Amino acid sequence: MAKVKLEYIWLDGYIPTQMMRSKTKVVDDTKITGNIDDLPLWSFDGSSTNQAPGGSSDCILKPVRMFVDPARQNGYLVMCEVMNADGTPHVSNGRATIDDDDNDFWFGYEQEYTLWDLEYHTPLGFPASGYYPPPQGPYYCSVGAEYAVGREIVERHLDLCIAADINIEGVNAEVMKGQWEYQIFAKGAKEAGDQLWVARYLMERVGEEFGVRINLHPKPVQGDWNGSGMHINFSNTTLRTCGSKETYEEICEKFRPVHAEHIAVYGSDNHLRLTGLHETQSIDKFSYGVSDRGASIRIPIATVESGWKGWLEDRRPASNCDPYKASARIIKTVKS
Repeated sequence: MAKVKLEYIWLDGYIPTQMMRSKTKVVDDTKITGNIDDLPLWSFDGSSTNQAPGGSSDCILKPVRMFVDPARQNGYLVMCEVMNADGTPHVSNGRATIDDDDNDFWFGYEQEYTLWDLEYHTPLGFPASGYYPPPQGPYYCSVGAEYAVGREIVERHLDLCIAADINIEGVNAEVMKGQWEYQIFAKGAKEAGDQLWVARYLMERVGEEFGVRINLHPKPVQGDWNGSGMHINFSNTTLRTCGSKETYEEICEKFRPVHAEHIAVYGSDNHLRLTGLHETQSIDKFSYGVSDRGASIRIPIATVESGWKGWLEDRRPASNCDPYKASARIIKTVKS
């Protein structure tokens, strides 16, 4: 009987930024039926992940989505929710807070990150001496060894995501040297979050191969350098079909009174990035506008040109934010 390697992936209880954890379960291939509910539950030591006290440390991993593991023979990547021993969602379980059972909401995440040199603790491509490279400008969507640093890492990640059947829609070099982005799109907030978390997991695995840290801090380098965000493009049936400028403005206005509630789940240290500079709005202000990358929410020009049928882009989320929690908050606001 053949054996299959299942990599159970979950989010720990660390505050303010949860980390990914994973461990491998080896099962008979008869367990792989294509139905996620047929995969076994598994426990872990929550006292080692800030999710339980030592005297009662069992937490439960509930499989919710499975992908082929493109880097392992006979392997699968299994995204899990963390449950309490009684079967209720753990307080750290952001996926369980999503109110989108009909998958009416579609999400596209623009995941920015910085390749980080573990020896010198600088972005990859920054001189070890501590002197900065030439100012930002030539690095965005760049080509050439002087400007595009780490492309072999990015290409490896892209290939793995495609092989895993993750709906990655593109990659590009970003504004700061050593900074890159990839885009993930899916219909349904849970599905979109599952895909992004597994894409993040694969990115970390690639980082292990190359000995490079995948830095998701929203402002890894102080000074006149862009920070890293995770812009969230979102739509529902209304946004995709309304054909009304007034409806778009009404939806955007719903975000104004709950701006602080969004910021609270949009990632730690985001105040260092949302300064009003480098294509951001200040963290204490809310604004929206057509084609305005300095606004909190951008109305894409493509939406306007399509007769006000399309999507919105929330530019506030930081690169380290949890897509489950951020998307849950967006859905709650739009539905209000």
